[in-house]
Amino acid sequence: MSLGYETEFSCPYCMAPNSLEIDAINDVGQAQIVDCQICCQPIELTVHETMDGEFEVIARTDDE
Repeated sequence: MSLGYETEFSCPYCMAPNSLEIDAINDVGQAQIVDCQICCQPIELTVHETMDGEFEVIARTDDE
């Protein structure tokens, strides 16, 4: 049984789709820095849980 949820977001630099596994207990509401899987630029991610139980990933450039 997996405790993570698979989701995708677009890189704010190259717009390439990136996959992300979300840990609902530890990742929601936390900011984290990940590198784009295509262009390797640093991306600041914030994960929020919506009212219907889905997850929203907000991806920003590292310098925003």
